[in-house]
Amino acid sequence: MATRFISKALVAIQANHWRMTLNIIVCYKLSPDAEDLRILPDRSLSFAEAEWRIGQYDLNAVEAGVSLAEATGGTVTALSVGPKELENSKARKAILSRGPHDLYQVVDDRLRDADTHTTAQVLAVAIRKLSANGYSFHLILCGEGSADLYAQQVGAQLGQLLGLPTLNAVAKIEPSGDHLIVERALEDEIEILEVPLPAALSVTTDINLPRIPGMRDILAAGKKPVTQWSLDDLGLSGGIRPGVEILDTRAPLQVNRKRQIWEGESEDMINKLVAELRKEGIP
Repeated sequence: MATRFISKALVAIQANHWRMTLNIIVCYKLSPDAEDLRILPDRSLSFAEAEWRIGQYDLNAVEAGVSLAEATGGTVTALSVGPKELENSKARKAILSRGPHDLYQVVDDRLRDADTHTTAQVLAVAIRKLSANGYSFHLILCGEGSADLYAQQVGAQLGQLLGLPTLNAVAKIEPSGDHLIVERALEDEIEILEVPLPAALSVTTDINLPRIPGMRDILAAGKKPVTQWSLDDLGLSGGIRPGVEILDTRAPLQVNRKRQIWEGESEDMINKLVAELRKEGIP
């Protein structure tokens, strides 16, 4: 794999190079555990027994934020938006036990079926409110995608809404003075970029291995501050119009497999397959 250097050469980075203290916001999402979903007779999905968990991809973002804060003497604030399931004390401890110093949540059932643009809009307003209250951040981190939809859009849209330098597919972050050196793993090369701050980055699962909280971390999480807002608290009493309307969430129709196996030349097998599909009423 080739390496492409962009901007200043990395030889300028040394172990004793001055690093600014980084205050970091890490965005995450709670999603219902797919293993707990149930398909009802009408093919609708039941979430009644599903436990809501932090998305696996978001854990990499949390670990990246905490590691950077530890290296620079900074802070990490966790931020999430979503429906009332965010109020779960177990889920709050789960995120805070992984290193963030505090937690902000926008909890409103009007966000239950929020699409990526809606989510990014609410996150942007929440971050502006944090800034207005005196919190000065240098970096926003997101996972590469959510555990349920995996649209990979929220981080990019959030950065654009805030007018920040924005990158996805980030596999390594190195503080260097008042900026970051970032590596992106592309198809056939590694791209190395110098990124000014503040910035918004979406990290891949290759960036780290998330730590497992110990008992001391879990106990300490219960004492960390949690601030909860609603859409009304953010001045969004009219709600946010979704960019995409969800019309149906039914599971695919379950049918028994035919278990037919054919052997022969490709063209003959294609013709046979088409003929069988037509017998089933598929045009």
